[in-house]
Amino acid sequence: MLAPPRTVVRREAGLYALEQALQRRGFEHVAGADEAGRGACAGPLVAAAAILPAGKRGEVPGLADSKLLTAAARERVYAEVVDRALAWSVMIIPPAEVDARGLHVCNLAAMRRALASLTVRPEYVLTDGFPVDGLGVPGLAVWKGDRVAACVAAASVLAKVTRDRLMVELHDQFPEYGFAVHKGYITDEHSAALLRHGPCVEHRFSYVNVAAASGRGNVPPRARRPAAPAPVPSLFDVSVTEPLLLPGAAEGTVGVASGEQPQPSPSVGEDEAMEGETR
Repeated sequence: MLAPPRTVVRREAGLYALEQALQRRGFEHVAGADEAGRGACAGPLVAAAAILPAGKRGEVPGLADSKLLTAAARERVYAEVVDRALAWSVMIIPPAEVDARGLHVCNLAAMRRALASLTVRPEYVLTDGFPVDGLGVPGLAVWKGDRVAACVAAASVLAKVTRDRLMVELHDQFPEYGFAVHKGYITDEHSAALLRHGPCVEHRFSYVNVAAASGRGNVPPRARRPAAPAPVPSLFDVSVTEPLLLPGAAEGTVGVASGEQPQPSPSVGEDEAMEGETR
């Protein structure tokens, strides 16, 4: 039996070429997944997934890697993605969960949950940078996927805008850190505020700079966070039908694009990995 002819997708063919090639091969619903906040030392980790329709409706005006867009452009593209997508979802991991489980484990679990929450079952999955296993459908990790595949770019915008909105709200609670400006990433302003005020509950104590500012740098990463008065909601304990939402987050920031029941969540099942490990 002859193997099917190989499909070659050239980078210069544009943002939609990879999905169109997969659709020509019979994969009608191609989902993209991406995250925002992996490199931040404060605030949540946010993962998103999206399936864009084929044809002109799936060509989102202004769509690009979220990091290449201005804040105003991201908001416009976000609204277009939410309006046009066949399905979309967002999952939020609080910083305490990142400290307890490890960044890489939380990242993979959040993307699995976002993909499992899509109300249209994907037939193929594209992820940005590293593979996500256990999805039950074929997938491909694409280097700089948010600049190569439209569905991954759409997911990156959903994740980035959601996280930025949450960080602006956290700024109202903790104005001394400037979260609304740097969104929890390690800038000179943020580092100076950390040294001046010490970390707050929204910082990631497993990160070296936060641990140093807290005086707990000699404690193993998962034990650095001081005991919390109340348990933090966990992605690993909450049903996928109830996406995690940080206290005070804007209504509608997190959700599924339609009212149908999401697909069951696959198990997490990988070894924990701390921040800083290779992908």
